[in-house]
Amino acid sequence: MNNSNEHDKRERHPEWMIDLARVINAPGYDRWRAMVAGTGGCANPIHLTGESAIVDAATGEVLHAYRTADEPSGHLLVACGNRRASVCPACSEVYRADTFHLIRAGLSGGKGVPETVSTHPRAFVTLTAPSFGPVHTRREKNGTVRACRPRNRDKVCEHGRPVGCHARHETTDEQLGQPICPNCYDYPGAVLWQAHAGALWHRFTLEVRRTLAAEAGLSRTAFAKQVRVSFAKIAEYQRRGLVHFHAVVRLDGPGGGSEPPPDWADHHLLTRAIPPAARRVSVASPTSDLGRWDLVWGDQLDIRPILLDETAEGLSERAVAGYIAKYATKGAEASGTVDHRLSCSTCKGRGRLSLTASCGRCHGTGLKPGLHLDTLPVTEHARQMIRTCWELGARREFQALRLRPWAHMLGFRGHFSSKSRHYSTTLGDLRGVRAVHRATEARERYGLPALGDETTLVLGHWRFAGAGYTSGEAILAEDVRRRVALARAIAAEREDG
Repeated sequence: MNNSNEHDKRERHPEWMIDLARVINAPGYDRWRAMVAGTGGCANPIHLTGESAIVDAATGEVLHAYRTADEPSGHLLVACGNRRASVCPACSEVYRADTFHLIRAGLSGGKGVPETVSTHPRAFVTLTAPSFGPVHTRREKNGTVRACRPRNRDKVCEHGRPVGCHARHETTDEQLGQPICPNCYDYPGAVLWQAHAGALWHRFTLEVRRTLAAEAGLSRTAFAKQVRVSFAKIAEYQRRGLVHFHAVVRLDGPGGGSEPPPDWADHHLLTRAIPPAARRVSVASPTSDLGRWDLVWGDQLDIRPILLDETAEGLSERAVAGYIAKYATKGAEASGTVDHRLSCSTCKGRGRLSLTASCGRCHGTGLKPGLHLDTLPVTEHARQMIRTCWELGARREFQALRLRPWAHMLGFRGHFSSKSRHYSTTLGDLRGVRAVHRATEARERYGLPALGDETTLVLGHWRFAGAGYTSGEAILAEDVRRRVALARAIAAEREDG
């Protein structure tokens, strides 16, 4: 009878509802909600236990102390800091804003960069991946949606599939980015290109400098003494699972953004040098019995000047910064895969330690008992990319590429966003300024000596105690995040107004 009553209770009141009521009615609810607000509504906060104290350096007197033991929950919540919007919308928004200011500073000045940097030659460059086989796409011309890949309707590939597609795809069509014929698609080539994309970008930055020097009629050494080339780039996943690189390329004097380049190092020199540099760059894949790939950029190359205001010929500084910042919070999940690493379901290994046929910690063979790819919530194209990463990762010649740990990223293991040293400020500096601001506010609130005062010392000891929320806490935290986001949006509109 009691069991029946408990079952009826659970049916009437789901677990999340019971937990929600528990959290709201807990004695420390207001304090817990304040901590969540302090993280911006982080979706997966870190739980810390420990204590910190501000003491007088001369006498050892404790001027202020904080202990998590005094918190109702017994721990402190700290934001996870994840950049992915699919993982934590709150922390990714902070990352997006920081990236925006970093890119904008290198275009307009600020954050330690002089405003005169806006007069330097600058271009917004998009480098693409080559084709590894035709995929479904959406084509438009003058506002009219055209056939995906109009080909002879009767022509088929060697696998008996039509070589074209006459559908006019909607933007939400799940076929977009999927191969016309999966058997014709060069999955090993696509995965290996993805794994070498970072090296390809690095070689491109070197080749641009060589080409600029050649166009200017100077040796590389002589050119470097007069001109510095600065970059900032972001990787964007296409629906076909391969990355594009969007980059800001800027010409400076030898001292960086604080110095203008010589008059001859103008925008025309910059745009002349980029296409041949992109065409000349290549990276050879490791030699294998599967073949050898010479990995290059795709044929599509877009170069647009960056101007103070938007025009038909160029992009505004704000538009470029906003575009790059938007993609800084996205990952491979935009191409139909997952946003977390894959592990063996039997032994929980992640394939990091061995390149045997299984994950390296169990006795299966091939994909057994490991990935269970058929159960992953991914597109068929992404599933095959992941399978190819896993299979190539078992080969010794590809060991250095670490394809298995990065299978969820479809082989790409490079930095999503990066910049050259002299482009502008750093994300670390921006976070440091924010931390100093918060610490200064806290000291003023408690009437303590100013931050940096040599008469005080900060002592602390912290331990990791977990992460995340219960089901009820997660619902309330999402409400906090929405409120924080709305407040920030209103504040931003006021500033723009």
